[in-house]
Amino acid sequence: MNMLTEIILNDKVTNENIRVQVIRSGRKSLGLEVRPDGTVLARIPARLSDRELKVFIEKQQDWILKKVDQVKKRADARTKIKVPSVDALSDAEIQKIKDKIADRVKYYCAVMQVTVGRITIRNQKTRWGSCSSAGNVNFNYQLYYLPDELLDYVIVHELAHRRHMNHSKEFWSEVARYCPDYRARRKQLKEYQLAN
Repeated sequence: MNMLTEIILNDKVTNENIRVQVIRSGRKSLGLEVRPDGTVLARIPARLSDRELKVFIEKQQDWILKKVDQVKKRADARTKIKVPSVDALSDAEIQKIKDKIADRVKYYCAVMQVTVGRITIRNQKTRWGSCSSAGNVNFNYQLYYLPDELLDYVIVHELAHRRHMNHSKEFWSEVARYCPDYRARRKQLKEYQLAN
């Protein structure tokens, strides 16, 4: 018997269709989640019938539409960075970006007394930076176009992972040692949206 894997809701105000992805599992309760990217998930017990699922979604429709609207407004409020695409950059410009970010990484490695493996500059779709357990660090080339204090915050954040590969209390204490106003910078960084 085929069970529903998604339900389409229509927002009568915007006349947009909203897909609700259905995830069935051994759970006993019904749950709804609207992710930051606007994806709507309905987590339900495997045995729930399609009819019961539809009744549940209909009852929650107003809540779903309200949440999706809030997520969209939050995304619209974020500042899209004015950055050229990687393809539009000359070799000299790419080198300039790599040099600036690598120089800041080396500076903070010395200050924080940590070492890294490879420093890679990429066009990541969802991240500003990352640090592997092997000690290699990746940074998004778009950081070059942000205010310097945000570039420095991302670098300090990733280098702090060289001591703590998690987001524990100790990790944030390490970040605070070299970036005392990290909370303000992290909040400011969230106002920027990666340009894809």
